[in-house]
Amino acid sequence: MCRSIKTLRPPVLPDEATEDDIRAAALQYVRKVSGFHRPAAHNREVFDQAVDEIADATARLLDGLEVRGLRKPEPVREPQPDAV
Repeated sequence: MCRSIKTLRPPVLPDEATEDDIRAAALQYVRKVSGFHRPAAHNREVFDQAVDEIADATARLLDGLEVRGLRKPEPVREPQPDAV
């Protein structure tokens, strides 16, 4: 649909997508669907709301995807202080 939207999941993207990556993809999508690069003032609120909602949905999608052959990194655990 929009060639400037890049795949945001590994292994295509070597690291996890950042919030900026996700927002840029959402913005490109809304621009393509709406036909506006920059909406007029009377459309700005609904345009920005759509970008926010699509960015949120994209983040949830990427967080829930399971890519075969790739494991999600384990959370970093804080070292436990030595017991006295």
